Amino acid sequence: MAKRPESSVGYSVTIPPPQQGTQSPRPDTVFSPPPFPSSSAGPIFPPPIVQPNQIPSPSIKTPNLPSPANGVRTGSPAPHLSTPPGPPVFSSPLQPAAVPFRTSPATPQPIAYSSASSLPTSSPPQFSNGSVELHHQISDVTEDWTPAAESPNVLFSAHKVLKQKKLANIPSLGFGALVSSGREMSPGPQMIQRDPHRCHNCGAYANLYCNILPGSGQWQCVICRNLNGSEGDYIASNKEELRNVPELSLPSVDYVQTGNKRPGFFPVSDSRVSAPVVLVIDECLDEPHLQHFQSSLHAFVDSLPPTTRLGIVTYGSTVSVYDFSEESIASADVLPGNKSPDQESLKSLIYGTGIYLSPMHASLPVAHSIFSSLRPYKLDIPEASRDRCLGTAVEVASAIIQGPSAEMSQGVVKRPGGNSRIIVCAGGPNTCGPGSVPHSFSHPNYAHMEKIALKWMETLGREAFRKNTVIDILCAGTCPVRVPVLQPLAKASGGVLILHDDFGEAFGVNLQRASGRAAGSHGLLEVRCSEDIFVSQVIGPGEEAHVDSNEVFKNDDALVIQMLSIEETQSFALSMETKRDIKRDFVYFQFAFKFSDVYQSDITRVISVRLPTVDSVSSYLQSVQDEVAAVLIAKRTLLRAKNANDALDMRATVDERIKDITSKFGSQMPKSKLYQFPRELSLLPEVLFHLRRGPLLGSILGHEDERSVLRNLFLNAAFDLSLRMVAPRCLMHRQGGTFEELPAYDLAMQSDAAVVLDHGTDVFIWLGAELDAQEGKGAAALAACRTLAEELTEMRFPAPRILAFKEGSSQARYFVSRLIPAHKDPPYEQEARFPQLRTLTAEQRTKLKSSFLYFDDPSFCEWMRSLKVLPPEPS
Repeated sequence: MAKRPESSVGYSVTIPPPQQGTQSPRPDTVFSPPPFPSSSAGPIFPPPIVQPNQIPSPSIKTPNLPSPANGVRTGSPAPHLSTPPGPPVFSSPLQPAAVPFRTSPATPQPIAYSSASSLPTSSPPQFSNGSVELHHQISDVTEDWTPAAESPNVLFSAHKVLKQKKLANIPSLGFGALVSSGREMSPGPQMIQRDPHRCHNCGAYANLYCNILPGSGQWQCVICRNLNGSEGDYIASNKEELRNVPELSLPSVDYVQTGNKRPGFFPVSDSRVSAPVVLVIDECLDEPHLQHFQSSLHAFVDSLPPTTRLGIVTYGSTVSVYDFSEESIASADVLPGNKSPDQESLKSLIYGTGIYLSPMHASLPVAHSIFSSLRPYKLDIPEASRDRCLGTAVEVASAIIQGPSAEMSQGVVKRPGGNSRIIVCAGGPNTCGPGSVPHSFSHPNYAHMEKIALKWMETLGREAFRKNTVIDILCAGTCPVRVPVLQPLAKASGGVLILHDDFGEAFGVNLQRASGRAAGSHGLLEVRCSEDIFVSQVIGPGEEAHVDSNEVFKNDDALVIQMLSIEETQSFALSMETKRDIKRDFVYFQFAFKFSDVYQSDITRVISVRLPTVDSVSSYLQSVQDEVAAVLIAKRTLLRAKNANDALDMRATVDERIKDITSKFGSQMPKSKLYQFPRELSLLPEVLFHLRRGPLLGSILGHEDERSVLRNLFLNAAFDLSLRMVAPRCLMHRQGGTFEELPAYDLAMQSDAAVVLDHGTDVFIWLGAELDAQEGKGAAALAACRTLAEELTEMRFPAPRILAFKEGSSQARYFVSRLIPAHKDPPYEQEARFPQLRTLTAEQRTKLKSSFLYFDDPSFCEWMRSLKVLPPEPS
C-alpha cells in the first residue's frame, strides 16, 4: 500500500548542500521538515516545492511551456520530503544598501551566451584521466557564435548568478527556474536517432557548451569537467564542422532511444497508438443539471477522433458498465457499488462477450444512445445524501482499461501510446462503498472515516499511475463534492480536479481538452547543476524517483524526479542555492526529460543552459526576470497556505518579503523614514500585491474547496497560466476592434469603454454603461471582447469561465475585486502609473472618480508605504 501523501499541495523536496571538500556517498532519503536556508540575521521564507496562456505578457518573452512532475533523487545532497515548516518570522530591520543602481530595461534581457571560452585562463582544467594542460588544444564550440534559440522549456528567475554565496542565497528573493518538458506538437526540438553521448563520470549529456578536442573527438563535461570520448562522432578538422552536430549547436534536443526494445524509430498513425478514454458518469443528477450534462456529453463524443477508444461507466448506488457490442442499443452490465469488485466479477466481465472499449468510428451511435438514455434522479433525497459509489466505479473503469479490449478477440494485443485516461464527471461526494465518507459532517465517526477514505483514494490513484492511467475529476453543480477526499485520487495518478459552476459550456470544453491532452508516460526528470549550485527544493506534479542504486555513473549527483504525467500544461518550480562563493565565470544547468511519447517512442529531451556569474549586485538585479521570480515566490508561498488561516499568515509573509528585499537590495531615501525598493525589480512588488489580495491568498473566493482546487492547479501549472492566476492581464477595447493593454487598475473602468480581464481560470468582460447605451456599439464591443477571450484561452487547460458584466450590475463586483483600487491614490500617482488618464477631460475624470465606492482595501501605493517602502517608479 502506498503511503498517504503529505497534506501539502504539491511535492516538496529540500536538499541541503554537502560539506565542502568532501564527497559524501549517496545517503538514504531522510524525512524531516525542510528549513529554508538563510543567514542567522535574515528572515526565513517559505521553501520551494516539487500548466499555458496564449498571449504572454509584453514584459517577458514566454514561449508556450510543456509538462512535468515531482519526484526526487540526489547524490551528495540528500532529499528531504516533508511538509513545510510554519509561517516564518521576519525581524531584520531595513538597512540602506551601499550599491549603485541603474534602471532596469523594459523587457528582460536574453541569456548572454558569451563568446569567451568556458575554461577560465586562471584555472586550467584538471581531467580525471590525467590529461592535464589541454586548455589551449580544446575548442569551445560556442566561441564567437550564438545558438539558434534559447530553450522555451526553462525559464530562470535571473539570467545571471551572483558569485557571493551570502548575497545569492538571500531567501526573500531567491534564485530558481520553471522547467517543463515541452509541447508534443510540432515544431519540437530536433530529433537525434542515436544514443546520446554521456559523461562517464557524472552522467551529464554532451551539449553546445562542452569543450571539444576536434582531433580526437574528446569532449569535456561542463558539470564535472571530466574528459570523455565520443566514439569518433566529434572528430572534425575544425570547430565549424562541429556546429553541424545538433547537440553541439542547439540548447534543446530530443534523443529517440534505439536498442533491442525499439530497433529504430518510425512514426506511427494515431489508430495504432490511441490510448483509451473511459468516462465515469454520476447518474444522481437532477433534471436541470442532467440536460446540460447530456448536451456536453453529446458534443464531447462528436469531437473525439474516430480512432479514440471510449468506455462509459455510470455510478449511483451501483456501477453500470456499458456494452458497445449491440448496435444502437444502450445496454450495461451492473455491479454492486457498496464494495470493491471481486476478481470473479471482473473476470466474468472482462472475459465475457461484451465490448467495453470501442473506437468512436464504430460506436458513435451507441454512445449517443447511452447519453440519451440517462435519466434524472427520482428519489426525494437531498443531493449531498444520495448514494454515489465513485470509488468503485473508478476501480471498474481501471479494470476494463487493463483487461482485454476489442482487439484481443482478433489476436492483436497493442501497447497504448501514452497514458490512458479516466475522466470522472461528478455532481456530488463519494458517499457509498470504498473511499466514501458519511453523508453528514455530524456523523460521530466522520473524522476517522475521512482519514480512511483519504488513504484509500490515494492508494487507488497510485495504482492507476502504476498502470499508466491518469484520472481527471471534473466536478460541477451546487452540491459540495468533498474536495479533500477526491483530490488525492486525481493528484496521485497525475490528473487534476476542477470545479465548475454547472455542466454547461466550460464543463464541456474541459471534458474535450482533458481527453485530448498530449500525454506521455513513464516520465523521469534529471536535473544536473555545476558543482557550486544545488537544487534546494522542487514544486510540481511528481514524487521521489526510486532509481536502482547500482548506478552506471558512480559520481552521478543528479536530482531525479518521477513525473506523474507528461503534459504541456504542467511545470516544476526549482529553487536553487549556491554551496560556496563561485570562482568561475559561468555556471551550467542540464535538464533531461525521459518519457515514452504518444507514438510509443522512448524520448530523452535534453535542455542545457549556461548563465554568467557576476560580482555586481546591480548587474544581477538587472538580469532578474520579475515575473518569473514572482511566480516562483508565489509557488513557494502557496505551498504553505493549506487553509484560510495559513493564507492569512502567508499574506503577512508577502509583506515581510517586500521589506526584506528592500533592506538587502534597496536604499533609504534622504531625510525620510521611507526606503526605496530596488528600481531594477520594479514589476515584482505589484505582482506580489496581486498575489496577496487575489483568489489564491485573498478573500475573493468564498469557499475553501475553491481555494484548495486553485492552489493545486497553480502549484503544478506552467509559467503562462501561473502568471495569469497571480496577476490578471487587463485589455481595453478600442475603436476598430483593437485592444490596448493597461495596468490591472480599477481606473480602466471607464463608462465609455469595454475591458477584458484575464485572470487565468476566469476571464471577465466589463461593459461600460455609456458604451452599452450606444446602439450597436455596445453589442459590437462585447462580441469583440468575447472573441478575444476565446482566442486568449483557446488551448488553456483547464478552460476558464468567461463571464460578462455591465457597469452597475451586482455581478460586476466579481470584476472590481480583481483590480487594484488605484482610484484611492492622489492624481499625480494615478497618472504616473495609468497615463491613459491624461487623455480624459476634467469632467470625465470627475465622473470616473465619483463612480467608485469607498472601501478599506488599500491601493498598491498605500500598501507599499504602509511597509515603510517607497513604491518603485513605473518602468
